[in-house]
Amino acid sequence: MRFFNVLVAATAVSAVALVPRMETENAHEAIENFVPEDDIAKLGLAGLGNLTEHEEAAVKSKAKRSGCSLFDVTIRRDWAHLIASEKKAYIAAVQCLMAAPSRVDHTLYPGAKSRFDDFIVVHANYSRSIHGTGNFLTWHRYFTWTYENTLKKECGYKGAQPYWNWGTWAHDPARSPVFDGSDTSLGSDGSFVAHNGSVAGRGAIWVPSGKGGGCMKSGPFKNMANNMGPMQPTMHGVLANPAGFYAYNPRCLKRDISAYASSTWTTTRQIITLITTRGVKAFQDNINGDFAAGNLGIHSAGHYTIGGDPGSDFYQSPGDPVFYLHHAMVDRTYFIHQTLNLPGSLTDLDGTQTVFNMPPSPETSLDDVLGMGPLGPEIKIRDAMSTLGGPFCYIYL
Repeated sequence: MRFFNVLVAATAVSAVALVPRMETENAHEAIENFVPEDDIAKLGLAGLGNLTEHEEAAVKSKAKRSGCSLFDVTIRRDWAHLIASEKKAYIAAVQCLMAAPSRVDHTLYPGAKSRFDDFIVVHANYSRSIHGTGNFLTWHRYFTWTYENTLKKECGYKGAQPYWNWGTWAHDPARSPVFDGSDTSLGSDGSFVAHNGSVAGRGAIWVPSGKGGGCMKSGPFKNMANNMGPMQPTMHGVLANPAGFYAYNPRCLKRDISAYASSTWTTTRQIITLITTRGVKAFQDNINGDFAAGNLGIHSAGHYTIGGDPGSDFYQSPGDPVFYLHHAMVDRTYFIHQTLNLPGSLTDLDGTQTVFNMPPSPETSLDDVLGMGPLGPEIKIRDAMSTLGGPFCYIYL
C-alpha cells in the first residue's frame, strides 16, 4: 500500500472534481488525490491498497488474464461528489434511455415501451433466482454494469455509474442530493398522501408512512412514465395490476421516502459492520437481514427508503431510476469487503439457486451462469467476482 498516503494535510486535492472526469482514469493518481470523508471511504482505500498489491502480483506471475488495469479503469463515485455537469450528463443519459423504444418481445411484454423498461422486464423475469441466493451479489453487479454500459453505448454517456451513499443522509434522506428535487437530483419525495405505511420483509416488518406516498413532486424525472405493474406492491393503497405484470398501465412514479427505514438499517455504522464481516456468508446474512427477527437488512432497507411505486416492488424496483444508484452502493460494499479479504474473496460463494433455498436447490458454483436476457450475453459467476475481471473494469472511490 505504498502510495496510499491519504490522510494528508488540508492542502490535499479535494475529493470533488472541478472539471468533468474522463470515461477512464488513472486510478493511481485518483486514489492518491482522494480525501476520504468517512470511515467507509477509509476502509475502501485500505482495500484498494490490497487490490493494487494483488494486481501487481498477478501481473508479475502472469496470472492476470483481463486487459483491465488500474491505469485505465472507470471510477464510480458518490452522487454527492459529482459536479453539476456530471450529474446532468447522467440524468440526460437516463432520460435518453427512457425515450428510446423498447427492444423486447411486445407480444410477451406489451407494457414495455422504452429501453429503460427493458431492464425492468429482465429484473422481473429473474427475480425468483437472484434474491436471497448465492448469485445475488454477482448478478446485480452484472445487471448494474449492463445498465451503465447501455447508457454509454446507446446514449453517449461518458461518465461512470454513480452510487448513493446511504449512511451520509440516513437520518434525513429526502434532503440528500439524490432526492432533493433539484435539477441535479433524481427527483424528490412524492406529494403527501395519507396511508398506512408499507409491508416489508415478506410481511414480517411494517415500515410506517413517510411524508410522501403520491406522485413525485419535482426534479428531472417528475413526469416520467411508470408503464408496467404494479407487480408486487407493498405500500398501502397500491394494488397489483389485475391485467398482469407486463400489461400496459401508465401512471406516475410514486415515492414515500422513509427516514425510518434508512435510520434504522442503513447508517454508516451499520454499513461498516457489513463491510468488515469475515466471509461472504456473514456478509450476505447481514445484507439480507433477518425478517423474522425484525431486521430488514441494508439491501431491502434501501428499497424501502425509496418506497412508493415501483421503488419497493420486489419485481419492478428498477422502474425507479434511483435503483441503480442503490445497487451501485450495494456493489460498493461488496467491492470493499472483497478487497479487504483478498484473494479468498474472489472465489468465496455461499447460498443456493432459489430465494432462501425455497424450494430446495443446488448450491451456487463459480461455473453457474448469470443471464441477462435480451440485455446482454450470459457470463459465468467466476467472471463477475472481480470488478477488474470478466467484462468489468471499474473501482469505487
